[in-house]
Amino acid sequence: MQRPALGVLIVSVSLFSGGCGSRSNPAMDFEKLTQDFIYGTLALSPVNATATGYHLHNGVPLDELLDDYSSGGLDQARNFYRDFQMRVAALDVAKLDKEQRVDLDIIKNNIELALLEFDSIQSYKHNPTVYVELAGNALFTPYMLNYAPIEKRFGHIIKRMERLPALFQQAKANLVDAPEVWNRVAREENAGNLGLIDRTLRDAAPEAQKAAYAAAADKALAAVRDFNAFLKINLSAKTSDWRLGKEKYTRKFALVLASGRTPEDLLAAAEADLKTVRVEMAKLAAPKTVEQALDAIAREHPTPDTFIPKAKEILAQATAFVKEKDLLTLPTRSNLQVIETPEFLRGIYGVGGFNPAPPLEPQLGAYYWITPIPKDWPPARIESKLREYNNYGLQELTIHEAMPGHYVQFEYANDVQPVPRRLLRTIFSNTPYVEGWAFYTQQMMSEAGYLDGSKALWLTFYKQVLRALANTILDVRLQTMGMTDQQALDLMMKETYQEKEEATAKLQRAQLSSCQLPTYFAGWKGWLDLREHYKQRKGSSYSLKEFHERALKEPGVPLPALDALLQ
Repeated sequence: MQRPALGVLIVSVSLFSGGCGSRSNPAMDFEKLTQDFIYGTLALSPVNATATGYHLHNGVPLDELLDDYSSGGLDQARNFYRDFQMRVAALDVAKLDKEQRVDLDIIKNNIELALLEFDSIQSYKHNPTVYVELAGNALFTPYMLNYAPIEKRFGHIIKRMERLPALFQQAKANLVDAPEVWNRVAREENAGNLGLIDRTLRDAAPEAQKAAYAAAADKALAAVRDFNAFLKINLSAKTSDWRLGKEKYTRKFALVLASGRTPEDLLAAAEADLKTVRVEMAKLAAPKTVEQALDAIAREHPTPDTFIPKAKEILAQATAFVKEKDLLTLPTRSNLQVIETPEFLRGIYGVGGFNPAPPLEPQLGAYYWITPIPKDWPPARIESKLREYNNYGLQELTIHEAMPGHYVQFEYANDVQPVPRRLLRTIFSNTPYVEGWAFYTQQMMSEAGYLDGSKALWLTFYKQVLRALANTILDVRLQTMGMTDQQALDLMMKETYQEKEEATAKLQRAQLSSCQLPTYFAGWKGWLDLREHYKQRKGSSYSLKEFHERALKEPGVPLPALDALLQ
């Protein structure tokens, strides 16, 4: 899932002149505060604003602009969050209803997360992928989202390309060092930007705009190549550690998960579950060993050519099953597309991912990304990838990312009213809610009898449970306890049955991100607890469909808050 970009736009964002407004109507005051926070943060990140469907801010066309990482822009953004923190502190919380109090907690959490980034973590000083992925998204989003005629969207693309040299100059001024893995992945993803600009977009440009496109592209391509040279020659000599360390990690963990659990608590739970799940898998695999059963499953896989067509076939199959079993009411919009993962994002999305429809323009495209398997890989590497994402592994991926996982969840979110609540809970979704729902649906589909209760699918799911447990262990131990690369690979390959290609890619992902990998386990367990609590409260009137729909109509909230809202 993509998160809002942390960036800055120097435009007039007049949010504070009225203080907290009149105290006579708390509901209107809080809606105004929520709107100011949402549209203010979107104005600070034009690239994210386009993806959200927000195109004009105070008359300024956001689709033509990039996030501003100049020193002045960074100061403006930092001050925005600090000023908003003061404004929130002045609220009379006692006058808010329970939905508003949850929304307020989301705002407060995200202000604190932004200030932690600005004041302590400071990715913009150390992580070149921040700029590379921003550049790619800036151009790819208006190309893919049909929010205006193609000529208008290419006008926006051209304007943004003209600003890329300035963005990369800001990046070079800001970056003081980088971990080797972040540097390498940034160069690889920036090669994807070269292809996006020089081939994909150049070929798609309307005839009347090809000359203007070519002029902007020449300078943009030069800036991309220059930045890659800077990364390789200059920044590679200034290395740093990618680990957050215990203090920063603990602070970020609390804000991202918002579960009340500490890293140590979740780590202990994951390590305990690792043993019990392996025992369950042994029972299910008998009389074969788990390794023998998984090996037989791994042999049933598509080819590189049929990998994406197979995913589309599975999507149709899963959709039909959800309808047949009436597990929940499916979205009415037919806006989901299965496409190749953009090249500039394949460093973090090594297998696939999901990009939801814009919450302000939900009729536009939602994308289930599948990362194609390069045909120039050595045969052993291709086989390793296909064994991991065999026919059953691809089933689990498609359930998780699309049906009834992320796609369905975000489509429910995009129908929420009022609009400020929809935007807040979509843009600033609680990650355990989002990833937990998608992972929970994998178990729920097998419980409902998908593929006739296939033992192979259950074993594949349990293998993915082990992966989620390993994700949690990896993140906490790598970031705070000095776990080595080899220890991480041994955990994945020897204790959780992952193929070498999968384990290697996951280690890179763990080095590129922090506090995201534990959200699968924390979220999955949270959703199972939610369902059990709801079932106990409802008694004989319990309905699985009703539980799903009520929970999805409270999108993106921390799971403890969701439990309270469902009472």
